[in-house]
Amino acid sequence: MVCKVDTLKCPTNDPLPVPHEWYEPGDLLIGAISSQIIFFFPEVSFEQHPSNDLGFDLPSYYDARMTYRTTLNQLFNSHRFIPNYKCGTQKKLIAVIGGMSSDISFHMADILTLYKIPQLTFGSFAPEESSTKNSPSFYRMVPSETHQYSGIIQLLQHFGWTWVGLLAAADDSGDHFLQNLEPLLSQHGICSAFTERLQKQGRFISLDILSDMASNIYHSFMDRKARAIIIYGESMTLLWLSTLVPIADLEYGGNISVGKVWITTAQIDFSVTGFITRRNFQIFQGAISFAIHASGHLGFQAYLHNIKPYQTRGDGFLQGFWEQAFGCTFSNPSITLEVDTPCIGQERLESLPGPVFEMDMTGHSYSVYNAVYAVAHALHSMNSSTLKDRVMVGRKRSEFQDLQPWQLHQFLQGTSFNNAAGETVAFNKKGELLAGFDLTNMVIFPNTSFLRVMVGQVNPNAFEGKEFTINESSIVWSRIFNQVPPVSVCSDSCRPGYQKKKKEGEKFCCYSCAQCAEGKISHRKDMDDCFRCPENEYPNKDQERCLPKIINFLSFEEPLGISFAMVAAFLAVITALVLVIFIRHKDTPIVKANNRDVTYTLLISLLLCFLCSLLFLGQPSKATCFLRQSAFGTIFSVAVSCVLAKTVTVILAFMATKPGSNMRKWVGKRLTNSIVFSCSLIQAGICVVWLAISPPFPDFDMVSLTKIIVAKCNEGSVTMFYLVLGYMGLLSIISFTVAFLVRKLPDTFNEAKFITFSMLVFCSVWLSFVPTYLSTKGKYMVAVEIFSILASSAGLLGCIFSPKCYIILLRPDMNSREQLIKRKI
Repeated sequence: MVCKVDTLKCPTNDPLPVPHEWYEPGDLLIGAISSQIIFFFPEVSFEQHPSNDLGFDLPSYYDARMTYRTTLNQLFNSHRFIPNYKCGTQKKLIAVIGGMSSDISFHMADILTLYKIPQLTFGSFAPEESSTKNSPSFYRMVPSETHQYSGIIQLLQHFGWTWVGLLAAADDSGDHFLQNLEPLLSQHGICSAFTERLQKQGRFISLDILSDMASNIYHSFMDRKARAIIIYGESMTLLWLSTLVPIADLEYGGNISVGKVWITTAQIDFSVTGFITRRNFQIFQGAISFAIHASGHLGFQAYLHNIKPYQTRGDGFLQGFWEQAFGCTFSNPSITLEVDTPCIGQERLESLPGPVFEMDMTGHSYSVYNAVYAVAHALHSMNSSTLKDRVMVGRKRSEFQDLQPWQLHQFLQGTSFNNAAGETVAFNKKGELLAGFDLTNMVIFPNTSFLRVMVGQVNPNAFEGKEFTINESSIVWSRIFNQVPPVSVCSDSCRPGYQKKKKEGEKFCCYSCAQCAEGKISHRKDMDDCFRCPENEYPNKDQERCLPKIINFLSFEEPLGISFAMVAAFLAVITALVLVIFIRHKDTPIVKANNRDVTYTLLISLLLCFLCSLLFLGQPSKATCFLRQSAFGTIFSVAVSCVLAKTVTVILAFMATKPGSNMRKWVGKRLTNSIVFSCSLIQAGICVVWLAISPPFPDFDMVSLTKIIVAKCNEGSVTMFYLVLGYMGLLSIISFTVAFLVRKLPDTFNEAKFITFSMLVFCSVWLSFVPTYLSTKGKYMVAVEIFSILASSAGLLGCIFSPKCYIILLRPDMNSREQLIKRKI
């Protein structure tokens, strides 16, 4: 059967068919307070099984006062209205389905909860008020409103709409909606451009008040950046909006509604069909609506195709609807009317345009359908219960009077069944239907016909990540957008490489863009803060992504490394040649002077110094890091100690030649060897301690250079490193000072002048090394140290040994005892 419930009149004697083995006709009554809903229950028609129906009473009012009255009338039906007094009625109200709006539902609940009568509401999404949140009598045939909030947020995020308008009904439900949605918007980076409240119920309003309301709408809608507007309300909300927008357009001379995307909540989905024929509703072209999920019943449209206005007994509504829909009149002999077209009863509902009559089952009708069968299944479960205290339902009419509505709750709470569409109907612990929402797109044609296209779903029971789905290609946008999703933002997006900069005195969605600071990036649009790349990466030029750093070290293959290696090898060969020359001429006076063994030790140490520089080339390893600094420090200390020993030998030699001097006993190899050994041993001891407590190790410097990872040797203990350098510097200064003091002794015998020059070069190199080393980065730090080693070693080699090689090779005549003992006059 089908019953279309009118707001002013509804039949009260249409029974509800259920499986025939359950109940006698009229024994139990399911009451409903509703508006403009189609009920479809095809299992058993009224005509086929007149004795197997549940009663169905359908009074309908939209006013709160009349809702209380009607609810009480359902409970205590009598000629004189006396609450809590029931007499003379055979009807037993077992459950109530209603209502469409939250206010109607809660007004009903105020009374029904007192009597523990199950109430199944099919349009309520309002707050859980004190009267219902803990009530076991209140059941929602719709999903939790939390899922709708989540769906709105995900829809806005999908299209990047961060600057949206809010329109809400001026009632408790609207307050609840704003109180819950606005914090969610802020949490997800979305701002409300404006918030307007609209009247809910129709009432007489003066033109001045209408003008003021239209003015508010105008000023809000003039924000051209707020393209997306969320509407929360009910049927009258859209009616008010469709009235105020044209008035504002007329008064202010502009089409303020152009270029808006309307997002409507599930509460007002049904109302579009009632008002879409109005020309003003063209502004809702392309609207995206959240709708209660509905599944097309295979027999629903077939039933509508075959329905005739004469088939349903006692249905005064159907004939009235038929006359209005088809523009005809049924003949009535008792009433004389001027009619042009008589109704023949053969008209077909599918021929009506969509705005007049929809052939598809709406979400709210689907909810009522499920509600009726939820009650029926609960009654069936109660009847077949095997509990000792169950209510035994018999065939006799009187036995039904013992059934109490509160006994149905435990069976309703555990109800779970598959309806005729194959979908499961069940409640959660809060008495809410376990289901989601459909996303529909409203396509309105110039002739006011329309098409609702399903474009997505909000399904909280889906797999993770699939709770929200949308088919963007199926959406038909308003004509002004040229089928391109509109932009609804306060500020243009900050491209990657920039970050948002808040504007003083404005909401956080309104911002300017500032480039990321040096060394930071932003890889997505509209980032609040830039961030640094990982240590092994660096920002690209546009500061929008990180690039891998290159590992860098002073290698043998690059020109600088090749140059150092060649210079080191060349100087090592020269040193070896000098050593060979001195060995071959070991018996000559110039070689024997100033302790021949110290000279050999100095040449060998210089040779090792040149070769030691090669340890600093190539990628650092454990072995090279462990050896190179300690080897360098020890070998250089030996070389400087040899220079110091040679200088001391010069001093003692001249002092010993003075008459009566007792310095002769100090002249000899013992003193020089002791100087070399003791000075070198101290440095070796420092290096051993260093290697024992905190040895150098291979490391990567990822911070010093932006694009390069420097492979280096971490010195371990920086203190020990500078202690080695400091000790070597101390020996150098002592040697330089002593040599400087004896520089004026006779040239032919005196090495002090050459030692002075050599130590001047040595000290100059290493004094300049420290600031240069600290001011350079990467592989050039290693280059500075190699250069210092080669330069200081070459200074010692050149200044001390080049004059002697000159005499040995080019002036052998000067390499004689007579020349060595000859004094300068």
